[in-house]
Amino acid sequence: MTPPAPTPEPTRRPTPQEDPPVTATAVRPDETFAQTLQRLGGVQKGAKGAPAYSRFVNRRAGRVLAAWAYRAGLTPNQVTLVSAAWTFSAIALLALAPPAWWTGVLVAVLLLVGYAFDSADGQVARLRGGGSIAGEWLDHVIDAVKVSSLHLALLVGLFRADVVADVWLLVPLAYSAVWSVLFFTMILNDQLRRQAGQTMRATADGSRPSVLRSLVVAPTDYGVLCLAFLLYGATLPFLVVYGLLGLATAGYLALAMGSWFREMRGLRRPTGQALGGEQ
Repeated sequence: MTPPAPTPEPTRRPTPQEDPPVTATAVRPDETFAQTLQRLGGVQKGAKGAPAYSRFVNRRAGRVLAAWAYRAGLTPNQVTLVSAAWTFSAIALLALAPPAWWTGVLVAVLLLVGYAFDSADGQVARLRGGGSIAGEWLDHVIDAVKVSSLHLALLVGLFRADVVADVWLLVPLAYSAVWSVLFFTMILNDQLRRQAGQTMRATADGSRPSVLRSLVVAPTDYGVLCLAFLLYGATLPFLVVYGLLGLATAGYLALAMGSWFREMRGLRRPTGQALGGEQ
């Protein structure tokens, strides 16, 4: 990812203290489900950098769930908790149930539905006029628990079943570390861009984000990882695919770190605000 081209007067995002309070928008009684979906199409976030499953499948599924949740009167935080219930049910099953085809199918379905609801909460927030600081915090905390505990639950499940050599247990352990660092770094990047008054744009020239890039980075996609659990009943083939996805994610992280660091060096430090690191 290359840093965005500097502009003379970058758009400044209000600090959390300046964010206006979010007011809930009531469901329009004369609005149909299709009209709600159409409105959602106008409040989507940019697709730059999004891998294929997240971009072409999960966001669309999340849009349908967001329209349903909005019309049902659910708040964004409630949608986040629904997402967590599906996701952590899958994680508990992975740790407690034996490796089998039905376990893999059920885990994959639970994770994918949870992932779609994870996309829906932000879309519900945009329909209601914007998200809250507390809502963003809740969403990120749940995501942080998810990206690490999913791999650790797999490790526990494989250890309990004793179906593979112990060396394979290092794969989910390493995957957990890679995903935790990747998630933290991406969230940190976003926060530092906000502090510097920069916003991510869809592309440098406003054109449609590259489909080819979305396909190239697909192995790093959380949705693809969820689909991989369909192979869980065939333990060794699953672990090979799972390990390759982990290697791809680690490779992406290693390559992206240099680009992200160069981008951070190009951002201006907020006036009067001390930051750590190089002076």
